[in-house]
Amino acid sequence: MEMRVLGKTGLKVSAVGMGGIPIQRVSFPQAREVVETAIRLGVNFFDTARAYTDSEAKLGEVLGRYRKDVIIATKTMARSKEEMAKDIDNSLQSLKVDCIDLYQLHNVKDEGSLERVLAPDGALAALKEAQDRGKIRFIGITGHIPSVLVKAVKTGEFDTVQFPFNPIETTGSEELLPLATELGVGTIAMKPFAGGALKNKVLTLRFILEQGFSTVIPGMDEVAQVNENVTAGQNPGPLTEEEKSALLGEVAILGSAFCRRCEYCQPCPRGIDIPMVFLLDGYWTRYGLKEWAVDRYRPLKAKASECMDCGECESRCPYQLPIREMLKEAAKHLEK
Repeated sequence: MEMRVLGKTGLKVSAVGMGGIPIQRVSFPQAREVVETAIRLGVNFFDTARAYTDSEAKLGEVLGRYRKDVIIATKTMARSKEEMAKDIDNSLQSLKVDCIDLYQLHNVKDEGSLERVLAPDGALAALKEAQDRGKIRFIGITGHIPSVLVKAVKTGEFDTVQFPFNPIETTGSEELLPLATELGVGTIAMKPFAGGALKNKVLTLRFILEQGFSTVIPGMDEVAQVNENVTAGQNPGPLTEEEKSALLGEVAILGSAFCRRCEYCQPCPRGIDIPMVFLLDGYWTRYGLKEWAVDRYRPLKAKASECMDCGECESRCPYQLPIREMLKEAAKHLEK
């Protein structure tokens, strides 16, 4: 696995790391097998979050035994100093470690949120105190809105920045990525497969690494996924013209108005599994698997047509998707 330097932290991280969202879906024994396989194949950077239910605990069960060989990153949406201090201690306990390598402000999505965490009684103050006490080593920030992250990086307060980047989502990174590199801020690419929409995993990861990111963190919950993804880190060379054409062809089919399955829209007051509905609708519309999608849609407890048009999901969507209209379209396809 190729190793890269995570900006001014000086940490040497694997070009392909591991995101901790999907690990929530599997049992502790299954998670253990996935994480141990990743470590054995050269992955040393692991990213999780307080918001990812038992992800910290599942990773912690394994990573503590390999502490000298791995870089552990987590994050929280705490915005106040008091809340952040509590979450840091909870993360240490869940991850079963004495010190976390990288603690990040999670999903800072607007200027108001940025101002809040930077305030004297904001979350950053707790992170700095934890750093002084040896509880964490470095401080990072994550988000989905590049313009907000540009402002954050310019403050000089952060060692790393994490944001979505893939062949579909490149808008806004033209300023953020070079700026972070210039200032020595480590760059972490999340959502590399656009929520599972991009199917050519190895080419996608190589495309991202070609842009100069410190590391890319696909989520993985199966050993087969680990085996496939690490291939990109073992051979991260530039794409050939033929490979670029194949990737751009896939991007053209997808467009941009689709669900990335980040799950920030959840929970729905009516219990609709919005990301799952859109995933199945994607198979219905883009891949022609109509009967397959409908068969898997039928058992869902709440259907897309049950949307009460409250708009809560849209207020939380970092991509400003017209979720209510998209649910209506999905219902037309899947509820015939």
